[in-house]
Amino acid sequence: MEPGSAEMPRQFPKLNISEVDEQVRLLAEKVFAKVLREEDSKDALSLFTVPEDCPIGQKEAKERELQKELAEQKSVETAKRKKSFKMIRSQSLSLQMPTQQDWKGPPAASPVMSPTTPVVTGATSQPTPAPYAMPEFQRVTISGDYCAGITLEDYEQAAKSLAKALMIREKYARLAYHRFPRITSQYLGHPRADTAPPEEGLPDFHPPPLPQEDPYCLDDAPPNLDYLVHMQGGILFVYDNKKMLERQEPHSLPYPDLETYTVDMSHILALITDGPTKTYCHRRLNFLESKFSLHEMLNEMSEFKELKSNPHRDFYNVRKVDTHIHAAACMNQKHLLRFIKHTYQTEPDRTVAEKRGQKITLRQVFDSLHMDPYDLTVDSLDVHAGRQTFHRFDKFNSKYNPVGASELRDLYLKTENYLGGEYFARMVKEVARELEESKYQYSEPRLSIYGRSPEEWPNLARWFIQHKVYSPNMRWIIQVPRIYDIFRSKKLLPNFGKMLENIFLPLFEATINPQDHRELHLFLKYVTGFDSVDDESKHSDHMFSDKSPSPDVWTSEQNPPYSYYLYYMYANIMVLNNLRRERGLSTFLFRPHCGEAGSITHLVSAFLTADNISHGLLLKKEALMEEYAIAAQVWKLSTCDLCEIARNSVLQSGLSHQVWSVTVLPVSLLGRLPAVCQEPSRHWGSVMNTAGRASETLRHRERKRGSLLRFHSCFLTLLRPLRLLGEAFPDCLF
Repeated sequence: MEPGSAEMPRQFPKLNISEVDEQVRLLAEKVFAKVLREEDSKDALSLFTVPEDCPIGQKEAKERELQKELAEQKSVETAKRKKSFKMIRSQSLSLQMPTQQDWKGPPAASPVMSPTTPVVTGATSQPTPAPYAMPEFQRVTISGDYCAGITLEDYEQAAKSLAKALMIREKYARLAYHRFPRITSQYLGHPRADTAPPEEGLPDFHPPPLPQEDPYCLDDAPPNLDYLVHMQGGILFVYDNKKMLERQEPHSLPYPDLETYTVDMSHILALITDGPTKTYCHRRLNFLESKFSLHEMLNEMSEFKELKSNPHRDFYNVRKVDTHIHAAACMNQKHLLRFIKHTYQTEPDRTVAEKRGQKITLRQVFDSLHMDPYDLTVDSLDVHAGRQTFHRFDKFNSKYNPVGASELRDLYLKTENYLGGEYFARMVKEVARELEESKYQYSEPRLSIYGRSPEEWPNLARWFIQHKVYSPNMRWIIQVPRIYDIFRSKKLLPNFGKMLENIFLPLFEATINPQDHRELHLFLKYVTGFDSVDDESKHSDHMFSDKSPSPDVWTSEQNPPYSYYLYYMYANIMVLNNLRRERGLSTFLFRPHCGEAGSITHLVSAFLTADNISHGLLLKKEALMEEYAIAAQVWKLSTCDLCEIARNSVLQSGLSHQVWSVTVLPVSLLGRLPAVCQEPSRHWGSVMNTAGRASETLRHRERKRGSLLRFHSCFLTLLRPLRLLGEAFPDCLF
């Protein structure tokens, strides 16, 4: 994006707490209070207990629902609305299953066009393209009253709540240049979703250097803008000059508002306690699971045949990204053991550390540990996270210490030590060479920034450039451990605001004046996002709200709650991304650890602030394992399933658009869905043509990265719940 584009400036839309429905506010406070009570009463076995449903309570709930539905059937107004709903539904079903002629295209003599797409005001009209070929597969269609099982009022309430939640998430995603599904945005009635350029609102990732270019070139730094940066309330504000700083008139960027964030979080918390919404979502998820099982049963052989028909394209030739790995764990156990033995054999007398002014050689390090590297084995190295580390963050962290010795971790797995992180860089480069040789494997290793000192960023950038760690198959994520309480107890930080300043101020300075921060400016080209990590099960009795103390006055040794961390990290990333976008520089994603343990409020916070989350055990999702073969055996996954997981790993990653576009469906095609106005079901034919054009593009793009049949099935499955929301409110939200 060019500086000074028409898209800037953007502002953060503010809300007032008084504008919130009192009932919504009370529900949100009840959820918070319930979470705090659960945290206080949690015992050592609570993580492994499964709540039992009370049969008496279930029976009473069913009787209440039955009485409510019987009363609704007697209502004349409800009967009219239900009849209107059924008419809309019948129109949708008539267009839901295109005929064979629609799928494969009309005869040349009598072309049949898709239903007319309404023109958005101010948009340039474009002719509707001809239909394209679509894959043949068996589909499952549900006919009849789709509100069966729940009352009409409950369905309307659930649809309204879900639509509001999606619009809130879209707002925060767009403000921070995070990714939000463009198809969903169109169905939510976003005014520019159908006419905006494909790249608008998306993050900017620096493209990989060309083969003849130097990835470590420091001569392309933009000029200094001479802006000033000042932290207020834990958020960095940018000022054009000193006069603007004195007048407190910041540069035009979307600065966040805590009260607005609290209001939006209250809506999501109230949604959690809403009975009709929970019932509808539970039934919908059960339906989707059953539908996928039917799809597998009906089309498994067709998908397998489609995969076999692709020349030079199997699972090993499908691009995949390891999106969740620490740089200190990017090598396997055998690799680390082999490297330790190699260094001891080739350079035992090399000085590798200094203690109390005395130089220490590698041989002396091992002698002080009373061990001989020759006797080390994979088992004695003890760096494998097994069953003993499940829900034990303390044991998980200890696995980063080879043989349980922190001295070896500092020597081999750190960027800041006596050798300047040389050993660590050599191992990372060996892993990178293996990725480059495989061609189709990528990785996003995580490096730590703690916030103890602003010098952490220049030191990390210097390590990256000095040891030439760049690889076209690697992009970097910066993880920020939530350990302010440790630093505060050791008097390393005066308050939480200082920790935030140490993390983000160097980034603002490198963005405003790259000429004086060339190394950091270069390193940030290959950084794609931030992560927030620590033990989520740690209890905090503080309820985050607009009355919470600001970071510059948070001086206690108590650690701020998870929601507090996420808000202030998101807020600074949002301002930074808009400033970098204004300069034409790459932006960053926020991808925190979330859902592994802790309360439900963690997921609410991440729903608002995160582009995506690293993993979450509370989501009942199996994590993407490093070894796909093991995953296939444990969960009985087919080759098509593995290809879909690999494709999703690319979607979740921060790879550049040049790599991303040859792996998944092009953004430009995903954006060409018809604008959804008063009658969303009218445009089903145009939606089919969009999917058809996507098929043709994928067919001619290095063949397919998986099953097009599976892609179309998922594509249609995504559209149907969006259409259900649109049919519930054709004249209101959509």
